[in-house]
Amino acid sequence: MNYLPYLLKKENYKKIKFKVSKTQHLLIKAKINGVKGNFILDTGASNSCIGFESVELFQLEAKDSKTKASGAGATGMTTQTAHKNKLQLGNWKYSDFNLVIFDLSHVNEALIAYKAKPVHGIIGADILMKGKGIIDYYNHCLYLGK
Repeated sequence: MNYLPYLLKKENYKKIKFKVSKTQHLLIKAKINGVKGNFILDTGASNSCIGFESVELFQLEAKDSKTKASGAGATGMTTQTAHKNKLQLGNWKYSDFNLVIFDLSHVNEALIAYKAKPVHGIIGADILMKGKGIIDYYNHCLYLGK
């Protein structure tokens, strides 16, 4: 396993550190449109998303959507979308990033109940697939390529 970082660096992958919370969520820092935020890295989330309360913070142009969101503990949630945003995870950048916007209060309430910090959103499988993501759970690193 010691050679994994070497091989991935040789293939131009970018290494992004994450932390594991008290709730066993993978926490990762990201910039959206140049603004820093805290996110859960979630392989089970099909799309990356952000809470309604963070639309202004990340300078998003939110548009209404007919799609309803579902997640752990909630279904049929109203959504909005924001297209053509800039995402940065460590040194990895993606300049045509789309987000789903919905009520993340149930997620943050659960985190707070366990004395964990709330998050601005979730980085999902859409980004992991775009960046050909490789997660090194043991060393708490995400690797993303081009």
